[in-house]
Amino acid sequence: MTYAIEAEGLVKRFGDTRALDGVDLAVPAGKILGVLGPNGAGKTTAVRILATLLRADEGWARVGGYDVAREATAVRGLIGLTGQYASVDEDLSGTENLVLIGKLLGLSKAAAKARAAELLANFELTDAASRGVKTYSGGMRRRVDLAASLVGRPEVLYLDEPTTGLDPHSRNEVWATVRGLVDDGVTVLLTTQYLEEADQLADLITVIDHGKVIAAGTPNELKRRTGGQSLQVRPTLAADGNAVAAILRQLTGVDPLVDKETGVLSSPVDNPMLLSALVRRLDEAGITADELALRLPSLDEVFLTLTGRVPATEGSAA
Repeated sequence: MTYAIEAEGLVKRFGDTRALDGVDLAVPAGKILGVLGPNGAGKTTAVRILATLLRADEGWARVGGYDVAREATAVRGLIGLTGQYASVDEDLSGTENLVLIGKLLGLSKAAAKARAAELLANFELTDAASRGVKTYSGGMRRRVDLAASLVGRPEVLYLDEPTTGLDPHSRNEVWATVRGLVDDGVTVLLTTQYLEEADQLADLITVIDHGKVIAAGTPNELKRRTGGQSLQVRPTLAADGNAVAAILRQLTGVDPLVDKETGVLSSPVDNPMLLSALVRRLDEAGITADELALRLPSLDEVFLTLTGRVPATEGSAA
């Protein structure tokens, strides 16, 4: 397998604090790695090392086959970076920002203008191209910031909590953009505290806490590793709740959990065939359900199990 990003044993100290304490990472080319962790876990420090902005105290990392410490110039020619907050100049227009970056990257004026126009079209910003970025919405600013990181046609893109502070609509716009980049062959390392974001986008997930990798795998692997499946039922009639609870108790041998707000009853199961048995028992009892599912734990539950902390929610600081 070809890895676009590899790291082994990364250690970074800031005084007495070990921001990274032996971190290993591996991202196959053309995939998305979601790096999860609470505030201060070490996510941004890892990105800064991989982007050649910091040197690790111990360990090594390669991007596109180049060592980030010894071949930093070659690495910089392969990567793009979008931080937690838009870094474009708000007093310039979208076009002016991208043309400026193109010139800094060595493009001719004509080539820089052509690349700016191409990216603004791809990010559906052509109509706002001549307007000052200060007039853009939050989602538009993030899109132009992403466009800025792509002027040099990077093979590897680092997105450090790219949807921090965005409303759900703007966040969906960014997600669609990221999916499009991966379809074009770009490898993405995404740091985030939003578990839904990782579940929606990431092929692989690494969870970091206190500078250490505490879990790694696909989203489903992590879900299976931290808990079994559960049967969930929301009866159409609230009055059927007790009868449904009794059926679940008979099938699973445990009392189901009841969400009083949603009316959903859930019980842990080891045997997925119990879903069929539950359907038969509900039918025999003449009970209809608006929701009936066999599901793995959510990434929120995985995060809480692994870190002991509640993940970020809409509008929280990341």
